[in-house]
Amino acid sequence: MVSKCYKPLIAAAPGNPSQELIKLNCLLKNLIHGGQFSDALQLFRRIHLSHHLKPDHYTVSTALTACANLQETRVGAQLHSHSIQSGLEIFPHVTNTLLSLYAKSGDLVSVKRVYDEIKKPDVYSHTTLLSACAKLGEVDYACHMFDQMPHENVAVWNAMITGCAENGHDEIAFGFFLKMHVLGVKADNYTFASVLSLTSLRQFDFGRQVHSLVVKTGFLRRTSVVNSLVTMYFNCESVTDAYGVFEEVGCEVGDEITYNAIIAGLVNLEKDEDALTLFIDMQTVGLRPTELTFVSVMGACLFSKIASQVHGQAIKMGFEEYTSVSNAAISMYSNCGELDAARLVFRMLKEKDIVSWNAIIASYAQENLGKDASLAYLQMQRQGLKPDEFTFGSLLASSELLEVAEMIQAIVIKNSLILKVEVLNGLLSAFSRNGEIEQASKLFCGMQSRNLISWNAMISGFLLNGMPANGLQQFFKMLLSGLRPNHYTLSLVLSICASTSDLQHGKQVHAYILKFGYFFHTLLGNALVALYSKCGSLNWSLRVFQNIMRKDAVSWNSIISAYAQHGEGKEAVRWFEAMQYSSAVKPDKATFTAVLSACSHSGLVADGLRIFTLMVNGYGIEPKIHHFSCIVDLLGRAGFLDAAERLIKGRGINVDPSVWWTLFSSCVAHDNLQLGSIVAEFLLETGKDDPAVYVLLSNLYANAGKWEESANLRELMKKYNVMKQPGSSWITS
Repeated sequence: MVSKCYKPLIAAAPGNPSQELIKLNCLLKNLIHGGQFSDALQLFRRIHLSHHLKPDHYTVSTALTACANLQETRVGAQLHSHSIQSGLEIFPHVTNTLLSLYAKSGDLVSVKRVYDEIKKPDVYSHTTLLSACAKLGEVDYACHMFDQMPHENVAVWNAMITGCAENGHDEIAFGFFLKMHVLGVKADNYTFASVLSLTSLRQFDFGRQVHSLVVKTGFLRRTSVVNSLVTMYFNCESVTDAYGVFEEVGCEVGDEITYNAIIAGLVNLEKDEDALTLFIDMQTVGLRPTELTFVSVMGACLFSKIASQVHGQAIKMGFEEYTSVSNAAISMYSNCGELDAARLVFRMLKEKDIVSWNAIIASYAQENLGKDASLAYLQMQRQGLKPDEFTFGSLLASSELLEVAEMIQAIVIKNSLILKVEVLNGLLSAFSRNGEIEQASKLFCGMQSRNLISWNAMISGFLLNGMPANGLQQFFKMLLSGLRPNHYTLSLVLSICASTSDLQHGKQVHAYILKFGYFFHTLLGNALVALYSKCGSLNWSLRVFQNIMRKDAVSWNSIISAYAQHGEGKEAVRWFEAMQYSSAVKPDKATFTAVLSACSHSGLVADGLRIFTLMVNGYGIEPKIHHFSCIVDLLGRAGFLDAAERLIKGRGINVDPSVWWTLFSSCVAHDNLQLGSIVAEFLLETGKDDPAVYVLLSNLYANAGKWEESANLRELMKKYNVMKQPGSSWITS
């Protein structure tokens, strides 16, 4: 402990008190520089209580610095009184430290009072007052005081620029920067860093001009300015310019913050592979990833293998205990579809904050596990944490009933969160998902501010509720608003185009994807394969599939389905074989549905039976209704009706009626009256009101020349009051 070091010094017999105080003041200074503020205050108390030592202005100002950093306003006020009583307030470094103390504690009244009592304020006094006023909301007062101060020193200008910037007064900050430039006050690295950090897409040209001024004045070698330039260009969505700055000087003068800035920028613009590459390069040049590095790079991990490697490295480097890193890991695993891993990270996390709970609730919502999300919400409340807009947004995203959504809506109104965009987005999704698209549309139109998620929710809502044309129109409105779509938006629009066979707009979206570099997203590649397939362009489906960099199960399923839909059964089987032997992706239930359907429509009996057996015995997949329907249809179309019957009966009594319907249709097609009668009897037992059974069986009897039985069936239909729906046509004369 530090107390063991300085206690002997104070306890020693007084020789020369002045020399002893100098030594103790040096020790106080070292404690402050080492961040040991509590120890510094403890040492000051010992000096103050000693009988032969009298704290001087250096002792008091150092103790005030400790109070400022600890925000010990009560002790600071006592020291303020002591400095007045002892006459130490006349020393500038004492009054300036008092200004810093009250500024850090947000006591603007005391800041003003101390400043007014200073007879000759220096630059530090001016900047502390201006910065405090601007940051604490009194910008007009800060401007008034600025006009009464000397303007020669750049630090005074920086105080106004940074203060206004941190309080959301961007235009005033820009105004001060331009004014100082006109008056000939030379900007320094702090000025440039502050102004560049404010620059967004709206001020892109201004940002370029500031960049030119940075080069002209020689500040491009300053790390803080380089970092701000990189951040500025990413805020303006100009990846090329950001890389240009980094490649010019970033590799030489850049630090961990530089790499963090460019990695975060790439992730925000969904340039995930580039972000991961830079993460590796950062370590190659000898820079150690920081907490923020892992938080950013985890947002770029969309595949389980990469995610586990990055998380493993974070643990190895000692970041396992960092709550922010674990929170990012929960979201990362959730985005990779690894819910169990996300749960494990959450369970192992010792200090859970609101972000931790929101991350796991969002993970459940992503998997449509509304019950688990609600249970986590209740557990969070029992831990004493108050839910915020993100909590309710995720709960709404996972709500399975309209009543639950309306109940959450009442809660957010009660908690004054109803105007938060995250809550409104959740309500949009909940209403759309529960068929209340008009209510969702009304809510969307009434939103004061919308983000990309808001637009995505409405486009998705229209698609979900069978209104694709409205969804496409909503997309066009979004583009006109100046908002740029992300890969999820584009996948929705491609799904709309596929559902309406709108090849023209689909091709335009494809061109947009290529132009803006979204082609590396597997989700979009899969959507394009499906689009071209449904629009009859099998060649384009294949071209897109072959250019997907990271093919997942959906990619393979899409190309197999594409060939199946076009009656190319042999090609579908060939691609299924390629998936097995040339890909690390394993076939899933959807894969076997697609390839069995292809076999069925192409009459590939041997292939179909082999693949069905492989599914059950090779991959251990329990056949579902659609698998049985495909194989029964395959056997039925080929005339193997007895084999189809045996397959169904082998399943026992738990066979869906749709499978029997498939067999019944094959019986009618092959005029198999004996089996058809048995199947029809079963179907009539499960649904006597279905006229199709009567009609098809009647036709089956008629085809077999059994006119009397056919007529009896018609009479039976009248007896049960079963009416055949009359045919209709959209063609009118």
